[in-house]
Amino acid sequence: MPYEPGLALVERDEDGVDTAFRADVLDGLAQAHKAIPARWLYDDVGSQLFEDITQLPEYYPTRSETEILKARANAIAEAVGRGRAVVEFGSGSSVKTPLLLEAIDPAAYVPLDIAGDFLRASAKELGKKFPGLPVHPVEADFMRRVELPKAIEAMPKLGFFPGSTIGNMVARTAVDLLRSMRETLGVGAQLLIGMDLIKDSNVLEAAYDDAAGITAEFNRNLVRRVNRQLKGDIPLEALRHEARWNDEHARIEMHLVAERPVAFSVAGKSFALAEGESIHTENSHKFSRRTSYMLLLAGGWEPQARWLDSEERFSLLLAEAKAPRNAP
Repeated sequence: MPYEPGLALVERDEDGVDTAFRADVLDGLAQAHKAIPARWLYDDVGSQLFEDITQLPEYYPTRSETEILKARANAIAEAVGRGRAVVEFGSGSSVKTPLLLEAIDPAAYVPLDIAGDFLRASAKELGKKFPGLPVHPVEADFMRRVELPKAIEAMPKLGFFPGSTIGNMVARTAVDLLRSMRETLGVGAQLLIGMDLIKDSNVLEAAYDDAAGITAEFNRNLVRRVNRQLKGDIPLEALRHEARWNDEHARIEMHLVAERPVAFSVAGKSFALAEGESIHTENSHKFSRRTSYMLLLAGGWEPQARWLDSEERFSLLLAEAKAPRNAP
């Protein structure tokens, strides 16, 4: 079965703007500590900028995870088995996906992403690489339960969530996401998920503040998106990109810091930033074996296997959605 255009499950207003985007931005800017969820960094431009970031010498996670998928392909295939429908959450350009698909011989592939044009272009290209594989792209916000295509309803499923995107969320939100993934995929499904590991803060900060300034552009693109889609007038030239390690929370934080006092409006509402105040745009939590297992268990997933790259910078974990039980 060839590639098909797929489903669009994003709710938009009369101007074509994602209603969840509008709500998150306005709510986040109204807080005492201003913040916008990291998922909104990934419009079509942001998604392409992130793909550029993955090629930077400072950004190790993509290389490390790719190494695991290549070196551990046989072990992953043995643990997963054949004939599953692969459901990729936040598929982006699906660069790592062919390595998984080649290893496990799946029955179908369902990429989920909120950047619709980017999603469909990537899915079409992947369909060319695997002409016999049914590809069903779904434009959706994977932060909540997603209705999957009927064509894969009866198939056993493997969720694929690479790149340590789970680290972008605070613990509460990460657990909620894992639970919604469990609802989307069902009991008996498996989840192959990437989680970055705690390491030297200098390595981490360089990965999120590269010398070429691509990550800074990625961060600043969020302001351009807000100004364009929500009729904002945030003065981009007054904001600088900053990446900082927060040891207490074991995470890298990305901020847009005001270099002078600024007043601006978004969607007809007024806001202000004092000099030195920031809009917090991304977290990237780092994990140990124990904290990654605890997070999976809290989300309803029982860890089955764990693989590391040769430098032990990154981990890829396989977990299974077991039937819930109340007893130890």
